[in-house]
Amino acid sequence: MSSLRMLVRTLTIAGLTAALIAPSSVARAEPSVAELTARIEKSSTELERVVESYNKLNEEIKANKETAAALHARIGPLEEQTARSRADVGQMAVTAYKTGGLRTAQALLEPGGSASLLDRLSTIDRLTRERQDRIAGFTTSQRKLVDEKNRLDATLAREAAQARSIANTRKKIERDLARLYELRREAYGRATEAPNPRPAARSAPDAPDAPAVAGNAGVAVRYAYGAIGKPYVWGADGPGGYDCSGLTSAAWRAAGRSLPHNTRMQWGAVTHIGRGDLRPGDLVFYSGLGHVALYVGGGQIIDAPSAGRNVLKRSMGIMPIQGYGRVR
Repeated sequence: MSSLRMLVRTLTIAGLTAALIAPSSVARAEPSVAELTARIEKSSTELERVVESYNKLNEEIKANKETAAALHARIGPLEEQTARSRADVGQMAVTAYKTGGLRTAQALLEPGGSASLLDRLSTIDRLTRERQDRIAGFTTSQRKLVDEKNRLDATLAREAAQARSIANTRKKIERDLARLYELRREAYGRATEAPNPRPAARSAPDAPDAPAVAGNAGVAVRYAYGAIGKPYVWGADGPGGYDCSGLTSAAWRAAGRSLPHNTRMQWGAVTHIGRGDLRPGDLVFYSGLGHVALYVGGGQIIDAPSAGRNVLKRSMGIMPIQGYGRVR
């Protein structure tokens, strides 16, 4: 009997152990491809927002550098003008000391002078005004110089702060990318899509499958067709890779138009149009202004989708649309 009890007890414990282990095994099941794809889409959307923030900082730094260069160009002549004004005022002070201030003017008023009294008074008035103008010119030049230097210092300080911020953003992007690539590897077996199988057949000037579109818009559309199959590269505007706003800015740069490399700034730079007015070459902006694409007709766009993917042509209904814009 004791052996039978021992056997029953052993079987009971084994059964309980199996029951406890089974649920935890289910809980540790690997996520499906569909679940991984959902995570990838979510991570890609979040990453794209960070990338666009990085692009915005880059655009602001470029603008600040241009402002700083313009300020430097103005400060040089102002320094020369201030130095001349300072020398003039200094010379006036020396002359006044040596001649006793208005001694020359007093001599003009003494009897026996060849000029009439009116002429002598006019000369004194002119000398006084010249002296006041020189002093005022020095003061104005000095004030302008100080103001320009203060503006330059403020611009350089903003630029330095933005440079620090951009370095932090870059680190965050690299961390997010590492996680995203790992998710793609789990889901699809590789971190990035396969490269375009026919890279030599595609170039911006002659994309054979691009529709015939006239004018600058046609140049932008052909450029976008030429970019199909090239990889998404965050912060890039070609020619080897693009992010979303980098592709639209590069396409329109080829057409001779300048667009900032940032979705939100592009939204502010274009003329807003309705969906019924949409034509090839226009830009399609998506909700939250985190993504932008180039419309190529027939309800289709070309865009740089997200990290790990390549530029492609697809339906413009990929996500809720914020609006449409035309480059002028």
